[in-house]
Amino acid sequence: MSKLCSFTMFVLILLVALSLPKCLMGQRGVAPRDLWCVAKNNAVDQALQEAINWACGQGGANCGPIQQGGACYDSNDIQRTASWAFNDYYLKNGLTDDACYFSNTAALTSLNPSFDKCKFPSSLSVNNGSIYASTGTIQMGPDNADLSSSNRAGGTWFLPLFTSYLFVVFTWLIH
Repeated sequence: MSKLCSFTMFVLILLVALSLPKCLMGQRGVAPRDLWCVAKNNAVDQALQEAINWACGQGGANCGPIQQGGACYDSNDIQRTASWAFNDYYLKNGLTDDACYFSNTAALTSLNPSFDKCKFPSSLSVNNGSIYASTGTIQMGPDNADLSSSNRAGGTWFLPLFTSYLFVVFTWLIH
């Protein structure tokens, strides 16, 4: 009887582990998401300006679009200016958390910071270190798109969880 209980417990743990949503099991199975590195809204303007200067200079970011006459130029909004510089640096430097730090003035977001004619490339538009777009502009999906990876109950996690529940009930009934 003890072996049966041990086997039952093993199978239960295995079924529960297999029933977890894929998003809780690591990167495999999780749909990729667009990410952008943007300026934090609570960052001090002076710190943002220093970070912009570094990113556009020593950091090697392409800051042409935020220069006067560029599609992303906005002399009245240092947040947008910094976001462009930060995002370009992030995309060119490995898409790592460290590449989106800038003395704690930047953060990753899944909200597209593009505005007017200024189209920010995202993490999904990077291919082997090169930023690409087939038409010169980044095509975006609908604004109300559901980006969650667990929006369907059947087939992804509900069925294995329900099966685990039935197994536990059945095991309890035969004991």
